Amino acid sequence: MTTLQEERTTDDLKALAEQAGRDLEDASALEILQWAVDTFGKRFCVTSSMEDAVVAHLASRAMPGVDVVFLDTGYHFEETIGTRDAVEAVMDVNVITLTPRRTVAEQDAEYGPKLHDRDPDLCCKLRKVEPLERGLKDYVAWATGLRRDESPTRANTPVVGWDEKRRKVKISPIARWTQDDVDAYVTEHGVLTNPLLMDGYASVGCAPCTRRVLEGEDARAGRWAGRAKTECGLHG
Repeated sequence: MTTLQEERTTDDLKALAEQAGRDLEDASALEILQWAVDTFGKRFCVTSSMEDAVVAHLASRAMPGVDVVFLDTGYHFEETIGTRDAVEAVMDVNVITLTPRRTVAEQDAEYGPKLHDRDPDLCCKLRKVEPLERGLKDYVAWATGLRRDESPTRANTPVVGWDEKRRKVKISPIARWTQDDVDAYVTEHGVLTNPLLMDGYASVGCAPCTRRVLEGEDARAGRWAGRAKTECGLHG
């Protein structure tokens, strides 16, 4: 049986993504995910940082047993690993944990300790970007939890777009949501969230590069604080 990747060229997929971004701009998150499932089937997955399980929960409603890809960088808070384990235990999803080629100890031996302090872009590349490249190899489309209100760099996030770097369709079903929308969905559906969100963290990444946010700061301000860096490289 021919696959979607074989049936459609890269140009076809790009055009499909861009058209869907226009057509689905005003659709609900669940409608956007249902389109993704109907279009890509098992060649579609969700990625999750386990800050919360909102997109994973939404996707499981569209496709029970959906693949949820999690990057275990080796630097996560214990609470993040605990959230992943809880999601795997109680939700109708298939959690796939990706790991870097090197353990933290192996990376320290090769590049020196605390690479995240000296060259955070390289650390993110080794521990996030490269593992995701490998993990997404067999998928045509992937969903993220990006929201436009999180930071200026995400303000123009399309609900469906084209991931030029990976040559895949990228779906951000809650791009138009606010934090209030997320909170309301969590409350209504009893969705699991990372306990750190109740402890002053507005965005949860690797422990060495994440701090609590201060009053008035945007949700991403606690990531790589004091640096010009605002993204890990997964989203640009």
